[in-house]
Formats: sequence, C-alpha cells, structure tokens
Amino acid sequence: MSLGNPQDHRSDPEVPHTDKGKLVAAGILLLIPIVALMWVPSYARDEPELFGFPFFFWYQFLWVFLCSGMTWAAYKLVLAARR
Repeated sequence: MSLGNPQDHRSDPEVPHTDKGKLVAAGILLLIPIVALMWVPSYARDEPELFGFPFFFWYQFLWVFLCSGMTWAAYKLVLAARR
C-alpha cells in the first residue's frame, strides 16, 4: 500500500469499502442510551410504579435490555458497513 496519496486506498484490494451512513447510524444507536441515562431529571421520580418498583429503578433496568439491543444492532450495522 502506498503512503503517498491518501486517495490511493480506493483501489487497494486490502481496504474494504465502508458505508459511512451505516457507521453513523451505529454511532447514533450507541449514543442514545448514553444521552437517555445521563438526562437524570427525565426519570428522577417515583411514579409510575411497576410491580411495586419506583419508576427510577425500573426505568434504568429497562435500559439494560434496550442498550443490549442497540449495541447488537450497532454491531450488525458495522459488519454490514464493512462488507
């Protein structure tokens, strides 16, 4: 691989094509849980309760599953972007 011109990588067979749109979507999927959980005033309350648990607790526990799904989806998007 040539180091002279940064545009040379387009014809290099070792460098896979990358779909930047899918990578941006993956980044957004990874950013959503961070923003949602850092915005504490949106869930710092007791109501509504679910099975006796205050909203504050079950909302954060729900994000464990949501974050797992979003991380998996971001992983799949990155794989698809690098094909």
